[in-house]
Amino acid sequence: MQDIVYKLVPGLQKAELKKQQDFYKKRGLPFPGQPLDGEEDSTCKSSASSSKSKEDEDSDYHRSDEQVNICLECSSNRMRELRKKFIRCSSQATINHLRKFIAKKLELKEHSQVEILCNEEILGKDHTLKFVAVTRWRRKSSPMVLHYRPATVDIF
Repeated sequence: MQDIVYKLVPGLQKAELKKQQDFYKKRGLPFPGQPLDGEEDSTCKSSASSSKSKEDEDSDYHRSDEQVNICLECSSNRMRELRKKFIRCSSQATINHLRKFIAKKLELKEHSQVEILCNEEILGKDHTLKFVAVTRWRRKSSPMVLHYRPATVDIF
């Protein structure tokens, strides 16, 4: 939302940045994001801040998307529990993203070693969390509880 305001009102972002710098300067505090040595001249600072703001615009990482609260619980004694089982992420994230997240946190070699279930039903890797919330969770209370377990290997 703030990005839209900055685009509609020219110079507002620079003015707010200047106010923030003045605030910290008056109190003798270092400005957040400022290098520790403080040796940069003003031209380097202005070009760095403009490139920094451009990077911030490009690196939204779906923060403005609808968010989903999730509780990840282990449903097997062959895997350990996550240290932090509650997460919030974009509703556009897929089950595969969660599988990779769990595999990374549990230090597994492959994310394919993890299955994620909702209401005892294995979820497809390409399902988005929004799809799961609408079709499987069906307006139950937040957070959406998903279970994970080691992947079963079916041999036929």
